[in-house]
Amino acid sequence: MPQSLGRVLGLLELLQATPAGHTVGHLAERLGVDERTVRRYAAHLVDLGIPVEGRRGRYGGYHLAPGYRLPPLMLTDDEALAVLLGLVAGRRIGLATTATAGETALAKIQRVLPKALRARTDALLSTLDFVANRPAPAANTATGTLLTLAGAASDRRPVAFSYLKRGGEPVDRRLDPYGLVFHGGRWFVTGHDHDRAAMRTFRLDRISGATPLDGTFEVPAGFDPAAHVAAGLATGTWRHEVSVLLHTDLEQARRRIPPTVATLSRTDAGVRLTARAERLDGMAQMLAGLGWDFTVETPDELRAEVAALAARLHEAGRRVS
Repeated sequence: MPQSLGRVLGLLELLQATPAGHTVGHLAERLGVDERTVRRYAAHLVDLGIPVEGRRGRYGGYHLAPGYRLPPLMLTDDEALAVLLGLVAGRRIGLATTATAGETALAKIQRVLPKALRARTDALLSTLDFVANRPAPAANTATGTLLTLAGAASDRRPVAFSYLKRGGEPVDRRLDPYGLVFHGGRWFVTGHDHDRAAMRTFRLDRISGATPLDGTFEVPAGFDPAAHVAAGLATGTWRHEVSVLLHTDLEQARRRIPPTVATLSRTDAGVRLTARAERLDGMAQMLAGLGWDFTVETPDELRAEVAALAARLHEAGRRVS
């Protein structure tokens, strides 16, 4: 977009933000141009059918006609592309609360784009693909639940809700929501659970009836919701507790092993990996794929799985077609 057109739209934004208007001198300062250029920009807006009205005199300026409302969508090429790609990416990773929300929003924006820009963005979207894997399908999160919890977290207000535990009945919980986190195709809320007197993380797709409560709370200094959720997922309610000593340094380990997979800590002999796992054969394959020497500390069943994997790999290496 030409720089001059960008500044014309900038003038329009300034006039829209302040219905009473601005002096020509103030507009010139804000736009980084001289006063004569401001008058030329105002004339361009009038030519486009936008009712810009001027005030004469030493302190004259411009304002929009009373009652005028701008069209709901005015985007530059860069802005339109950013919005469209954001919608596509959000739909791809499951960020939208429903599958149809992203599709209908994308269609509405495309309908109001100028014909030439729409043709170009249609061409991009029709040829666009992602290298990143699509997350496994997850249950949809209710929009009302997401917005209620986000508002409570922003206002530092506790909430009450009903939570459906895995394979159980709904239970009532009260929470100080410290933050919302989107991970692996799902929304999570984390904070202080009043009923357990401890930090807890909850999946939003299992929450219903979220209601803000009276009172306020303070978030602990330095608390990182994303880090807390990641650590909780790495040490979740899986069947086996795993501890492995990796013979590498902490920096290398962190580059290869995300915090949602395991907790890493530096030791004199290397890096201790602690995690919980549902299947030990998968843990053995992950450890072998890292390419580092390692020592299994617990459980003994993991040592057996590592030995079995080594035997299969040895046999595969000897096999001739």
